[in-house]
Amino acid sequence: MQPRGRDDRRNRNRLEALRSSVEPSPERLFIAALRIRIPMSVWNGPFSTEHPSVRSEALNRTEVGPDISVSDYWISGTPAGGWAREIEAFKDVLKVESLAEVGDGCLYRITYRNPPIIDLYRRLHLPVQFPLWVQGGFMHWEVVARRAEFDELIQYTRRMGEEVKIVSIRRRPLRSHLPILTEIQQALLSNAMAAGYFAVPRGITLTDLAKRLGRSKSSISEAIAIIERKLLETAMRSAQGVA
Repeated sequence: MQPRGRDDRRNRNRLEALRSSVEPSPERLFIAALRIRIPMSVWNGPFSTEHPSVRSEALNRTEVGPDISVSDYWISGTPAGGWAREIEAFKDVLKVESLAEVGDGCLYRITYRNPPIIDLYRRLHLPVQFPLWVQGGFMHWEVVARRAEFDELIQYTRRMGEEVKIVSIRRRPLRSHLPILTEIQQALLSNAMAAGYFAVPRGITLTDLAKRLGRSKSSISEAIAIIERKLLETAMRSAQGVA
């Protein structure tokens, strides 16, 4: 592992280069890839440290009560549901459901107490970008924020004593990172993923998914087609460098 001082110098160099190359503008976003050590008070900190070869991805987050959220996680390894009991033993975890076996891992729906950084995201009105990739005690994620908000986030992690590394920084116009899916579409996508509709092989039929959601098969089919088109168009614009 590289010395922390070297990472701090690289972080400062990236920030200074950004300051010197960017004219202040409220219509610009800073998009940074970060790598941060997860506090041991948050369940996936000790869990991923204890199992360094295990990969996990947080796919979404929904608030279900005061300071309580639920997220769908894909976690590699073990038979389907094999990690549920261990994860549920952590103090900040309230409930774990095994949803479906996908690839070389399993989908879990985990209900947990919010980590402190969620309060900062709320106060700054920052979107949480998914998926969040976790392995070996570190979380890798993308931060999309204006400059002042980004600086405050970095300062917060340092005050908390968390090890953070800025992997990359880039800029884009504000409009290029607006949400492409409505809340209803995001909810449908999350439910379909959790049910295994996009798994290979498919874990649920379109008919059964419609029944589970209390909607008609035709409406679900049309809604999923719109979601897929939006995601494909966005991916193509990103690959072509179009804002």
